[in-house]
Amino acid sequence: MEKILIIDDDPAICSSLSFALLNDFEVITATDPAVGFYYLQKEEIALTILDLYLGPVDGLQVLRKIRQFNPHAVVIVLTAYGSIRSSVEAIKEGAFYYLTKPVDIEELKALVNKGLELYHLQARLEILNQELKKQYESYGIIGKSRAINKILTLIEKVKDIDSNVLITGESGTGKELVARAIHYYGRRQKGPFEVINCAAIPENLLESELFGYQKGAFTGANRSYEGKLWAAHGGTIFLDEIGEMSLVLQAKVLRFLQDKTVIPLGSKNTYPVDVRILAATNRNLPEAIKQNNFREDLYYRLNVINIELPPLRERKEDIPLLVKHFIAKYSALLGRQVDSITPEALRLLLNYNFPGNIRELENIIERGVALATGREITTDNLPSNLQPLFDPLPMDIPDAIPVFIGETLDQVEKKLILSTLKKTGGRKKEAAILLGITDRTLRNKLKKYRIKEKKRI
Repeated sequence: MEKILIIDDDPAICSSLSFALLNDFEVITATDPAVGFYYLQKEEIALTILDLYLGPVDGLQVLRKIRQFNPHAVVIVLTAYGSIRSSVEAIKEGAFYYLTKPVDIEELKALVNKGLELYHLQARLEILNQELKKQYESYGIIGKSRAINKILTLIEKVKDIDSNVLITGESGTGKELVARAIHYYGRRQKGPFEVINCAAIPENLLESELFGYQKGAFTGANRSYEGKLWAAHGGTIFLDEIGEMSLVLQAKVLRFLQDKTVIPLGSKNTYPVDVRILAATNRNLPEAIKQNNFREDLYYRLNVINIELPPLRERKEDIPLLVKHFIAKYSALLGRQVDSITPEALRLLLNYNFPGNIRELENIIERGVALATGREITTDNLPSNLQPLFDPLPMDIPDAIPVFIGETLDQVEKKLILSTLKKTGGRKKEAAILLGITDRTLRNKLKKYRIKEKKRI
């Protein structure tokens, strides 16, 4: 029986709500938030009913503390009439729903049951995620293909050394995920991890974002800014899309790599910085060097160790694992009870080349979870560009059979033979004529596909 905690400073309300729910649940009440936290730590509480006005204590603060203690906590808040604004704030803070006083008991019961559905879904997803981690996940990277095992081996080798690493691969292959794995599983894990996207920041601002600036260094510099390199002192900085950096700034980054000192804009002082450099790009840097768009000396400084991430189309054996992971992730985030994908929908994903790689697959699964009407994602929930080029003919059209992209020729041939035999009433000679083959060929195919011949009376 699920345990429900009621936190309300009015003993009468605690008693009435407890009485209303006692037949179906084990109910614990607390008129003091501190007592409520005690039960939250000692008992497995499935759902909490929380009054937003607890005398001198702010219920929103109590809600925040509950969510900090357990980010997945299911909390229904109670509020008086005229305080809808605070109720909206509670929803923003992660409350499952709110009810106004006086409480409608039937409405409360319905909400409790819906909240418990979410609680059980989250519990199942947590178990699923733990299973995934035990079986196939290392450093937060999901996969069991040879290509992924090679990447994991490289991460293990480089995570505890300070050599610069250049991570290459198409957009959406998970370059930042690899960078985070190197930092958070390496010896610098207790230091900061700073990320800067060189393609997302205008060229005139990128230098100050990297190296920092002194107050008054330029128009609008109303305060001093330490910059990402100094902020990453003792840790790691990840320079994403390094191939988009201007040649002028490349020269300054090269100088930093040589002497590991920072000179903020508007300052004459140099500051030594202890930081590891991880960089990433989806560009072909050797080709960019030939076109004078990237410095060769900077390339060799960054590319001490190269980790090249394969596109998803080259590791399709990992797609079912990734799909399972993303279904679990977005079912929890969207509050949906979706836990699987149909074989037909998975076949479409396996036959797709994913120009956007893992990021595109994740977006597709998020859409599928959002649109699913049952517990599994179907082909109808996938984007149109994944669907067969030609719609299968409706089953009610005479002499038509559905053929789908992804089926093998043997599967299509077997389907055609069965349909033709059905049309001829099992008469093999007529079926062979319709199929344009000999009787002997038809018998061989019946044997090949293990199609039992029906006895005619």
